[in-house]
Amino acid sequence: MRRFTQGFYGYAFALLVCMGLAVIIVVSAPTGREGQHVPRLEYTITVANYNRSVPHEVRAPAKDPADWIPNSNRIAKGADGSSVLSVGYATAPDAEGERHHAMIVQGSEKPAPAFASRIANTDKTIGTVQIAGESWEKRFREDKNQRTLVRFLPDATLMVTGTADWPELTALATTLKPQPKPTS
Repeated sequence: MRRFTQGFYGYAFALLVCMGLAVIIVVSAPTGREGQHVPRLEYTITVANYNRSVPHEVRAPAKDPADWIPNSNRIAKGADGSSVLSVGYATAPDAEGERHHAMIVQGSEKPAPAFASRIANTDKTIGTVQIAGESWEKRFREDKNQRTLVRFLPDATLMVTGTADWPELTALATTLKPQPKPTS
């Protein structure tokens, strides 16, 4: 054993062992996002609390899109002090295994066009689309890769936004249904 720990050959042997271990670690370490875990965060209580606290109609998904993971939700104060609800999702993995982000945002912040522009990060409308018989504005901010669907309701603004593509955002918008006001 003594000859492996002394002199040039001992040094070369120790260096070879260290490099071998480094190669094993690098080769066996996970790369990319395979096996990526996205935490699931339940949003129904947040939606119910928001629904109790606002006078306007609240919309929420009747059912989450297949393989989507709800991973964020919150009630925040808007620029005018009104409550704003957001529910975020990681979309189903695409062909490369990547998930995108989509979020439902709704509130009665005034003025509504300014609220929509702040959430969409743009005030430019690129068209409209019919989803489940309702007209939605389409907005796109290229440098942020952010797409937004905006629906102005009589007393609130409803948006579906994120890095998800248009069909994914449309799928999420299709799930949104009016929620009954809680009785207690």
